[in-house]
Amino acid sequence: MQSKRSIFAALAALSGVFSQSSTTISVSFDTIYGEASESLDVVACSQVIEQMGFTTFGTIPNFLGIGGAGVVTGFDAPDCELTFEETSISVFVIDGSAPGTFNIAPRTMNKLPNGQADVSMPVNAAAMQVDSSNCLL
Repeated sequence: MQSKRSIFAALAALSGVFSQSSTTISVSFDTIYGEASESLDVVACSQVIEQMGFTTFGTIPNFLGIGGAGVVTGFDAPDCELTFEETSISVFVIDGSAPGTFNIAPRTMNKLPNGQADVSMPVNAAAMQVDSSNCLL
């Protein structure tokens, strides 16, 4: 698992990385995304999210639905949905991760295979950009 504190040294704008069709990606977890008291200052999308009035992970409604995605190349907040078999979850992307991956809270990852995840192992899921209203903000 990648530490989000060291993911991005340079900032670039994100533009149109997801199409409306789904893309298969690898989903893993990082326990940091389950820490309500963690400052947003440590994630790639902090400026955008702090402008929305949030200061820590826990101040984001449905904060366990946050995570990082490989499409994040700088300060922006794309909206994404993950589907594994028949289960879909929305992830409010606030940070980056390796290309072709999502990195989310363990509790959230466990929702994908209906509570039967071995969170120590990544799963492959379909990802697609959805409207931000799915993020419960």
